Amino acid sequence: MAGETVDPFELMNLMRRLNVEVDRFAETFAVGHGLHRTDLDALTVIMDASREGRPLTPGALGAALNLSAPATSALINRLEQAGHLTRHRSTDDRRKVELTMHEQAAALASRFFAPLGRRMSAALGDFTPAERRVIGRFLTRSIEATVAARQETTGENA
Repeated sequence: MAGETVDPFELMNLMRRLNVEVDRFAETFAVGHGLHRTDLDALTVIMDASREGRPLTPGALGAALNLSAPATSALINRLEQAGHLTRHRSTDDRRKVELTMHEQAAALASRFFAPLGRRMSAALGDFTPAERRVIGRFLTRSIEATVAARQETTGENA
């Protein structure tokens, strides 16, 4: 494929295949640790919020995962009972509850996903900074297109 022009259909096919392989990799972690796929998605949302330095409430988690309030509560209960997260009162507003991932859960995920991170970093290292900017722009636009298509299909608002 090096040096070849790749048409949009082939790029979409490659993205689909990447998505399937990443899902299979993540599923290995989920099954190995007794997690549902939604549990794993929730932990990712919680980790992203933490990395971005923004508090995450149960309502925001439910919205991010498109879950009802009862389903969100059941999810949080499962993750809390499994020792993956804690609920605590916000330091800014004691009326709000925020979610935090336990350090051992983050460390466990980090160890499991480290080989994927190393290999993906090595693969991206094969590209020039200019090529990585194009890849970043492509991925950002692809995410935006996917969100827009989902909203169009479901009638949900942005």
